[in-house]
Amino acid sequence: MRKHYLDNIRWATVVLVVFYHVFYMYNAEGIVGVVGKITNLDVQYYDVYQYIVYPWFMALLFLVSGVSARYSLDTSTTGEFLRSRTRKLLVPCTVGLFCFQFLQGYVNVALGGLFERIPEIPLPAKLLICVISGIGVLWYIQLLWVFSLLLILVRKVENDRLWHLCGGVKLPVLLALTVPVWAAAQILNTPIILVYRIGLYFFVFLLGYFVFSHDEVIKVLKRWFFPLLGIAVVLGTVFCVRCFGQNYADAPVNRSILFTSYAWFACLAILGGAARFGNVSNRFAEWMRTRSFGLYVFHYLGISAVGLFLAKPGLVSAPAAYLLSLAAGFGFGYGLNAVISRLPFLRWAVLGIQSKK
Repeated sequence: MRKHYLDNIRWATVVLVVFYHVFYMYNAEGIVGVVGKITNLDVQYYDVYQYIVYPWFMALLFLVSGVSARYSLDTSTTGEFLRSRTRKLLVPCTVGLFCFQFLQGYVNVALGGLFERIPEIPLPAKLLICVISGIGVLWYIQLLWVFSLLLILVRKVENDRLWHLCGGVKLPVLLALTVPVWAAAQILNTPIILVYRIGLYFFVFLLGYFVFSHDEVIKVLKRWFFPLLGIAVVLGTVFCVRCFGQNYADAPVNRSILFTSYAWFACLAILGGAARFGNVSNRFAEWMRTRSFGLYVFHYLGISAVGLFLAKPGLVSAPAAYLLSLAAGFGFGYGLNAVISRLPFLRWAVLGIQSKK
């Protein structure tokens, strides 16, 4: 039986990512690589949205991906799993960079003003920079492909012994996992490109596979949903109050015990709440599910294009920039997905869709 609550978490989180990137594009917290502050406000209090969602939404996606990996491996061979993950994850962030995502790379580089600062860069080097910069939001599927490979090695070693053991995990253990989650957040963090939090994301991916793929564990989260939600709200409130105005995406904020505790309890609460109240499907949810990957892949191009061509030169007002960026995020996300998913070769190269036989 399909776990509809996992589908609903996935597409709903991608929608939150779109809103996040709109606020992120015009943030007043000094996070570079975007347009930055375009208002005359002394304080952009609505930027708090970034602090509310950033600590947990990508961790949640990796956790759900770990659960999905377990279910996929239960119904397919290792070879089928790897072929599917390679086509769906690796191809778009390699072949797709040369076929389409170099456009995103150009916009990213232009926002940073690299070619303006160093105009003597030769054309071949500029093209290569655009291709590499085109990775953008695809860092998530990049890491997910690597984690999938590592998971196969882990499976061969543990041979389901650890998985069966984790089926008996109760609430005290789930709460105690706050500490190893914090510890994982301290390791394998890449400099400069801050999104590659390999230690944290691989750990929660494994927790998804070993722990939260058990129905018994999900029942615990469903039973304790409201207390977990209450704790997450309190931690989130304290985090926003204490850290607002600081760079939430970099150390020391993103490695603090407050950051990781809030992220962990938010993941537990959302997983439990979705399983308890959101394990349903309807026409709208199915429509969103089948297009969530395309929305994720393409949304940032629309947002960043509005930022580069309209907001940065001051051609539109700040409110218009926000609204246009939001509309472009969903418009590009769903529009490009509708077009490219129907084009031979590009549907495989950019979206990892298996070619029709």
